[in-house]
Amino acid sequence: MLTSQRKALILERLRRDGQVIAKALADDLGLSEDTIRRDLREMAAEKLLKRVHGGALPLSPELPDFSTRQAVSSDAKRRLGAYAANMIRPGQTVFLDGGTTNAEIARHLPKNLAVTIVTHSPTIAGELEHHPTAEVIVIGGKLYKHSMVATGAAAMAAIASIRADLFFLGVTAIHPARGFSTGDFEEAAIKRHIAQCAAETYVLATAEKLDAASPCQILPIKSVSGLIVPSGIFEESLAPYRDAELPIFLA
Repeated sequence: MLTSQRKALILERLRRDGQVIAKALADDLGLSEDTIRRDLREMAAEKLLKRVHGGALPLSPELPDFSTRQAVSSDAKRRLGAYAANMIRPGQTVFLDGGTTNAEIARHLPKNLAVTIVTHSPTIAGELEHHPTAEVIVIGGKLYKHSMVATGAAAMAAIASIRADLFFLGVTAIHPARGFSTGDFEEAAIKRHIAQCAAETYVLATAEKLDAASPCQILPIKSVSGLIVPSGIFEESLAPYRDAELPIFLA
């Protein structure tokens, strides 16, 4: 098998399984483990995958610091925010995760919508300063500055007392096999806890987050009520998620 063929197969395994185990792949192909490890090293240098002990994982999307992300408000994020805001009904309790895409939900809430917004993000709370009919509950705790959200035991305890109708979950990566993930262990635990306390959980995601994996899993792919993505994404990119029976909504 040519080197290019092996590397194409490795990428296909990553898309399908969310990981490549060097020994298992070498056994499948009847090759030495050293050959596969060399391929993985070269592909990591080419930024095609992430090397880990014993194999490889898909690359995590590049994630600038929060201030940089906050300055970029793409049309896709605005469409996602408007779509999600339109899902919210009067009288509901809605938990908004941190992140620049979820900030667009807050910006698109109708000013006459009577709703309770719960968030552990001070930046999300600040977006609702001039929303006269929204009751805002802010969860406190240890501030994780990269995402500007509260984490830790105090946040966990406060979240446990709330039952949200809707939770809009922010993630850094989505993969059909590895599920929804983020880069920080404590943040992943908080997000998972909120989802467990909510009746329905939805994820808003731009195209670059698909078919990627970050180190800390939040939830398996089937554990949310739906994935909201911008219209215009190629159907073949969405096919693995439809195959996993994940409801997909186009904004």
